[in-house]
Amino acid sequence: MGMPADSSQADAILIFGGDGTVHRHLPDLVRLKLPVLVVPCGSGNDFARALGLRSVTHAVAAWKRFLAGSGNVQKIDLGVITESVSNGIHYFACIAGIGLDGEVARRANKFPRWLRANGGYALCLPPALSTFNPPHAELLASHPEQPGEFVPKLSQPIMLAAFANTPVYGGGMRIAPKADFTDGKLDVCVVGNMSKTRLLRLFPSVYSGNHLSLDGVEYFQAERLRVSTKEPIDVYADGEYVCQTPIEVSVESRALRVIV
Repeated sequence: MGMPADSSQADAILIFGGDGTVHRHLPDLVRLKLPVLVVPCGSGNDFARALGLRSVTHAVAAWKRFLAGSGNVQKIDLGVITESVSNGIHYFACIAGIGLDGEVARRANKFPRWLRANGGYALCLPPALSTFNPPHAELLASHPEQPGEFVPKLSQPIMLAAFANTPVYGGGMRIAPKADFTDGKLDVCVVGNMSKTRLLRLFPSVYSGNHLSLDGVEYFQAERLRVSTKEPIDVYADGEYVCQTPIEVSVESRALRVIV
C-alpha cells in the first residue's frame, strides 16, 4: 500500500525496511507530518537503532504503546542536502557523506541484501580503497553568532567527510558518536588525507567511536555547511546516491514525528 494522499487518511505510517527504504519515503513523511514507526527489516537498520528499535519485537512493543496512547512520539531533526546548481532538495535521516564513504556505499549496494546486512561495508572497504584518489574538498560552516555568514573550516584533500544527524551508519560504525537528532545541528567528521595502510588500521576504531582522538580526524558541529570539490563527486546519504557536489547541507529541526 502506498502513502496516503493527505494526513486525514491515516493515524500513523509504518515503514517495513531499512535505512534506504526510510530515505526514499522522507519527502512524503515530512509532508504528511504523521507519526512514523520504522520496523527494522532491511539490510541496514541504523536509523531504527537510533530510535531504540533494534528488532521487530521492539517495533511491535512501540506500536502497542502508541495504540494505548502512551505518548511515545518524538519530533526529530532531519538533514537536508540542497544542490547548489539545480537547487534540488534531498532529506536524509542518518548520515550523508562524500569521498571514500560514497565509493564503499556504491560497491556495497551491488551486494545481495543478506551480505550487505552482515559486514558488506567492511568487505567493500579494501577494494574501494585500492582505487580511491582523495578529492580536494572545501568546507564552509555557518557562523555560530552571525546568521547567514559562513567561515572556512578546511580546504584540503580528504579521505571522507560525513555530515551526521545520528551517530551510526554502515551497519554499526560510530562515525559521529556525539550526534543528536534533537539538537538542531549536524556533527561533521572529516578524515584527512592519509596513507591507505594507516586508514585500514584506523578503521576498527570507528566501530567504538575512538577515531575522534586520532591525528588527521577533525570533528565539529554546524547548522549549515557549504561543500565543494575541485571536480564534482558523488554525494551519498543513508547509503543511497543523492547527487554530486557542490552542495549545501543543513538541518530541518523537528521535521519528522517518530514512534519510539
